[in-house]
Amino acid sequence: MATTPRQRRPLPAMRRAVRPRPRNLQSSPASDAAEANVTIIEHGSLRWLDIRSITPATIEYLREEFNFHPLALDDLTSRAQRPKVDVYSASLFIVMQFPRHDKATRTTFAAEVDIFVGSNYIITIHDGSLKPLTRMFDGALESQEVREALMERTSGHLLYYIIDRLVDYCFPIIDRMSERIEHIEDIIFERAGIAVVQEISIVRRDLIALRRIIKPQMSVIAQLEHRDLPFVRGDIDVYFGDISDHLAKIWDSLEDEKEVLEGLSSTFDSLASHRLNDVIKTLTIISVIILPLTLITGVFGMNVPLPFAHSELALLIITLFMLLTSIAMLVVFRMRRWL
Repeated sequence: MATTPRQRRPLPAMRRAVRPRPRNLQSSPASDAAEANVTIIEHGSLRWLDIRSITPATIEYLREEFNFHPLALDDLTSRAQRPKVDVYSASLFIVMQFPRHDKATRTTFAAEVDIFVGSNYIITIHDGSLKPLTRMFDGALESQEVREALMERTSGHLLYYIIDRLVDYCFPIIDRMSERIEHIEDIIFERAGIAVVQEISIVRRDLIALRRIIKPQMSVIAQLEHRDLPFVRGDIDVYFGDISDHLAKIWDSLEDEKEVLEGLSSTFDSLASHRLNDVIKTLTIISVIILPLTLITGVFGMNVPLPFAHSELALLIITLFMLLTSIAMLVVFRMRRWL
């Protein structure tokens, strides 16, 4: 089942940025930020800092420049955090995860993004594998028009744009999952064997991974929508309500795909059992037919006087008798509808 995100006013076209920053963008202090792997965009009073590699220098830079809580900084060094929203006196710390599919290994795993939100800044920390986020930042880095579209309002609105772009990125992944399930639906009646079992297992593994990734994000967005949090007050909760609707649509699609895949798996098991029963039935019939023939040849192979034992037509008579016995057994099987 294909899903389509809502129509919205598109942002201006984004081009991949060439790092470092343009000369007209100022940062403070530039040398410290460069050493800490921090790239900074400034527009008006709002700053967007992007970090794609955590080093001790990065942690020290964040501690000195923003005085973040030590627990939040400790969470940055652990890339296995659960999605959450932590509220501190001067900032929000948000941990979210989004799916990323590796075509080489055909696996889906969670890519984490950590976000600090302050009154006049947003800091995004990730490993660079989430292409929508990297393209969004690089586009804002290069284009004044894109910067104005993204950063002309508050940090809460910029947070909305970032999360909305990442959530919309999930829809093509869901659509590809639907296409893979439809492919299984097409081949399940055409061929049987280990290839179909492997395909069902791979798609089921990806579906489980997607469900495990998407479900915790729904509670994070619900907190941003309903809790009275700093920097996301006012009309911004309506925007996060829209993201919540998108996540609900994604979750419903995953539920539908889960049911379809379970049905296909059950159907394949039934087909495999039916094919196995046919094979066993055929082998059983052959064995039952051969049993009396073996008995006849065994009896006439005994070194005792038997009818037609010394006749020139003994072989022909015995063969004809065996053939009639086989035909008679096949007729009986047919009458009982065993064939």
